[in-house]
Amino acid sequence: MVTTNNTVINRFIEVYCQLNKDNLLLLNDVYHSNIVFDDPAHHIAGIDALQHYFTALYSNINYCNFTINQAVVDGDHAFLQWTMTFSHPKLQQGKQRTLDGCTQLTIKQQQIIYHRDFFDLGAMLYEGLPVIGYVITSIKTRLGQ
Repeated sequence: MVTTNNTVINRFIEVYCQLNKDNLLLLNDVYHSNIVFDDPAHHIAGIDALQHYFTALYSNINYCNFTINQAVVDGDHAFLQWTMTFSHPKLQQGKQRTLDGCTQLTIKQQQIIYHRDFFDLGAMLYEGLPVIGYVITSIKTRLGQ
């Protein structure tokens, strides 16, 4: 597991590397009550809304694991590069999928106050759907030629 010289970021990494549907209360250990969480599909404000989002997310997937590959910390800001391995019953018949992404974090009062994820939403969702996935993969292949 990647570690840094920042105890808040180290705890964040530790929580995300073990997160599952049975321990979502660990999010309260790392996030500020006024957390702002953004990703390509959501904007969430407040720890209660974030807990609700994660509860719904983890109840709809078979599993989701994070591997933190790199962490860069500068004062109260950090960037993490990660790989998510997950399975969703409606994407590729529940087969394991991987997604690379990056997270921007800001610390306030020894907790994460801002969390923004950067990842390819198409790779995460649409490429896992039967017809749309084939079309997107074909387009990407043609763009690479």
